[in-house]
Amino acid sequence: MKTYLLTPFESIPYFTIAGFRQAAEMDNPAQARLLLHRWTAAGHILRLKKGVYMTRRFYELHRTEAAFTPAISAILLPQSYVSLEFILQRHNLLTEATYPLTAVTPRNTRRIVNRMGTFWYRNLRANLYHGFTILEYFGIRYAEASLAKALFDYLYLRPLGADIRRASFDLAEELRLNLDEVPPEGREEFRQLVEDAARPKMERVYENLRRNVWRP
Repeated sequence: MKTYLLTPFESIPYFTIAGFRQAAEMDNPAQARLLLHRWTAAGHILRLKKGVYMTRRFYELHRTEAAFTPAISAILLPQSYVSLEFILQRHNLLTEATYPLTAVTPRNTRRIVNRMGTFWYRNLRANLYHGFTILEYFGIRYAEASLAKALFDYLYLRPLGADIRRASFDLAEELRLNLDEVPPEGREEFRQLVEDAARPKMERVYENLRRNVWRP
């Protein structure tokens, strides 16, 4: 099946149909698409999204690396940063077992499902699109939220009922958040994020956390 044509792509995270045609010196687009379709069905390559693929070899070698899934997220939707449950779980703030990768984008909310898993992209206003670090993985630039920003995004985007206004209501306990794990500098960053956002909901959230978890 001419799978030797995939060799140049076994050391990079992804390739496109155009890149494959160029490397294989293949002028016929239909022939290239047919080959890629057959190789996907046979398991030699994995389809990330329309026109974008990863070799099975690269997947097997790198899938357990910490940066692998965040980098895939950036390939699927470049203008996004990993945040919310994915970061909170990494820092042991969530008590539940597993979550799909969750990210933030100034674009429309969407869900992408492929062989790598489920990728959720949540929309935030442009003025809240910050609080992340740019990293690199095999030449792929991807972004990850700080712990404080991931917590801010998680609570900002989560519907909260009127109970948040009650003095006896413990938000962290209600959501089963291990917020004792947030270091002092993270708590201060969260406070600053709330202040900059100037949203009454988040001000109530911060006061609740300060009263019940982050006591002076």
